[in-house]
Amino acid sequence: MASDFSRTLALLRREKRISQRTAAGDLQVSQALLSHYENGLREPGLSFVVRAADYYGVSCDYLLGRSLSREGSTVVPSTAGAEGTETDPETELQKKLITDSASVLLDAAAKSGSRQLVQELASYLSAAEYKLFRYLYAADSANPEEAFRTRAERFDALCDARMKLTELRVQCAANGGGSLGLKAEEAKLPRLSLAALPEDYPGRAESLLQVLQEVSDSIEEFDPGTKKKK
Repeated sequence: MASDFSRTLALLRREKRISQRTAAGDLQVSQALLSHYENGLREPGLSFVVRAADYYGVSCDYLLGRSLSREGSTVVPSTAGAEGTETDPETELQKKLITDSASVLLDAAAKSGSRQLVQELASYLSAAEYKLFRYLYAADSANPEEAFRTRAERFDALCDARMKLTELRVQCAANGGGSLGLKAEEAKLPRLSLAALPEDYPGRAESLLQVLQEVSDSIEEFDPGTKKKK
């Protein structure tokens, strides 16, 4: 808990633009103790976590690093299928997370005024979908490989190559283009702070925040520089 809590606690105070002394007074602790909390030298009790969450207007889950949503909410999909039949809740959840997240990314790109950025994002997502379909398609030996022009032993590496180039082109387009085959243009992305997302993309931002949280948790083990949760 310590690393997530301390980082978030300090960030919220800076966002509020108040001094550590002022925050400590309002939170009914000494400045020295608040400093220890913000630097991860001490772990707080439950009562302080609740006070801090109320003071900064966020959920305890957000403060503790359990959710990137400041309200601490998670996405709960409907279990009703297209014809009113019951469907698997986990499947419906994953469908909603992915479709909502992709929608937010594409909408943000469109708001930048850059058609190139929208095209590159769509190209990247399409390549990922192509790869995944080919994996599933190949799992059934009855499916003829000849249905695709690119042979099974090559498509994976070729898709990876295309996706890596597209990643560079996405970054280039987001900064106004001018290289990697992209024309220079005016591109101004909308605000994408974690605090602003729910306001700017109501109903869909929670899905993106949940995806970001899940991926962040899953890649921690591969990053030796990441402070592990206690």
